[in-house]
Amino acid sequence: MTQTGSGSADEVGTRTGRSGRAFWKALLRVSVIVGIAYAMAAGYMYFNQRSFIFIPTGELSTPEEKGLAGVTVETVPMSDGTQVTVWRAEPAARGAPTVLYFHGNSANVSARWKRFKQILDSGFGLYAPSYRGYAGSQGSPSEDALISDGLEHFDRMAASGTPVVLHGESLGSGIAAAVAAERPQTDLVVLEAPYTALIDMAAKRYPWLPVGLLMKDPMPTRDRVGKITAPVLIVHGTEDRVIPVEHGRRLFEYAKTPKQLVIVEGSGHSNLWSNGMWDTVLSAWAKRHE
Repeated sequence: MTQTGSGSADEVGTRTGRSGRAFWKALLRVSVIVGIAYAMAAGYMYFNQRSFIFIPTGELSTPEEKGLAGVTVETVPMSDGTQVTVWRAEPAARGAPTVLYFHGNSANVSARWKRFKQILDSGFGLYAPSYRGYAGSQGSPSEDALISDGLEHFDRMAASGTPVVLHGESLGSGIAAAVAAERPQTDLVVLEAPYTALIDMAAKRYPWLPVGLLMKDPMPTRDRVGKITAPVLIVHGTEDRVIPVEHGRRLFEYAKTPKQLVIVEGSGHSNLWSNGMWDTVLSAWAKRHE
């Protein structure tokens, strides 16, 4: 009886040991599979991240097709030889500024023609570049390239001697802030539905990724807006589901005076202009010259 009992205990111990080893092997196998899947997902996001940020679509129309009389289309070589397209018109009113307009991340510069018409109808000038990689322009977009291009556009436009309003729409708000931070002669900076940083948005949207290590274009507007010496106007909608209104509020805190924050109740990301955006800009410009 004693021997039989001892043998049974040994058999149970053996089975338990085999089960334990099988469990750890299965756990290791699952861990390897999960690790490989995570690495593949992270790698995909790393190599394709710019396709999530820059979304050029559509054909580039002509100003004539959009009814924009007096707007010329120029092909401008950047310092590295990349050719980009610019829509340009001189101010019609004496002393009026030229709006250097940095558009959002999707479509192309001709999709903003209704905005440009209001700008021109107010007697303001227009200088609207199409980002490299977008319709009408060569090259590929990146944070460094677009900011470098933006500085070149500013210098080229400012050479005409007109006052300068830098207007950044969504993605373009980061470019406008970066340019204004390095060009103190800017007269007014308008940030429409801006972000604190692209890396902040990515971290919120992909909390499972080490975005700090993977992000090629962090675009830290929060670090640049405080270096702007020109008046800053920030306009944001309470119902913005793309870039939450908290981004605009935080940037306002970072900005130096003079500054103005306009929160549009009920407005989303893409309809600020149709909810009185341009009238707000005109008021800010008038206040700038009181």
